[in-house]
Amino acid sequence: MTRRDLDAAGITDPALRSDYEQCRRLNAAHGRTYYLATRLLPPAKRPHVHALYGFARYADELVDHPSADPGALVPWAERFLDDLKGNAKDSTDPVTRAVVHTTQTWGLPVEHFEAFLTSMRMDVTITGYATYADLEQYMYGSAAVIGLLMVPILEAVDDRAYPRARALGEAFQLTNFIRDVGEDLRRGRVYLPEEDLARFGVTRADLAEPRPNERVRALLESEIARARTLYREAQPGISLLHPTSRDCVATAMRLYAEILNEIERRDYNVLTGRVTVPMRTRLRVAAPALRHARRSRRPGRRAAPA
Repeated sequence: MTRRDLDAAGITDPALRSDYEQCRRLNAAHGRTYYLATRLLPPAKRPHVHALYGFARYADELVDHPSADPGALVPWAERFLDDLKGNAKDSTDPVTRAVVHTTQTWGLPVEHFEAFLTSMRMDVTITGYATYADLEQYMYGSAAVIGLLMVPILEAVDDRAYPRARALGEAFQLTNFIRDVGEDLRRGRVYLPEEDLARFGVTRADLAEPRPNERVRALLESEIARARTLYREAQPGISLLHPTSRDCVATAMRLYAEILNEIERRDYNVLTGRVTVPMRTRLRVAAPALRHARRSRRPGRRAAPA
């Protein structure tokens, strides 16, 4: 994280600056789309977004990293919530310290963090979801609440931004599920609803094949349509944010939606490897957004609550 970002956010304590830097590194290493979009925010907002991403990614790594022990999530989550509800000064976890500071700075609801960790605990034992309604319950905690936590930092000008942020979080999450079908299956999980697999006659054995058959293609086409509906639902929320936050969210939305286009271009081949958006596409989307974001930053605008 640049010194300028931390200075702009009023983060002066050397240890806390180091904590935020660790969160930034997690974002840069594991969330290329989100990290690129975050660069479109005013410097004072960036560290807090990195903290939320660092929290989400760190918890996810405890469950999904090949060398991780999923059982470690439970004690870490308990310690995190204790620190969040109490005082993190004695915490030995840099991600926790940064998140607690961000939570206190912006007055973020503790229950959103509780919901997220509930969904992460589900990943330890649950390997599939019978219906889309069941999956929505998981996605509320795993993704929607992250969108809700972002809204105060992005400085919404209207409370109608909250349901739009929830829809966007679910759109991002469903896009991940579609992109990562093969990868998730190798971890023993299928996030696409079992009722949808049954409707198209798809089995887990079909998803383990090296290339999708026609039934799998039809399933993925249906899930992509559902994700696009969520993106359309979220779109009006961009205008409900502070002008200096709109380019960030619009860019993240465009780049993530482009993953769906790329899956279609590759004939739905998501079973053996992860589909990514080419760098040339990322730059084509981000470059004009960066220029516009710089123009939208007005001197003297509040970037953090007093």
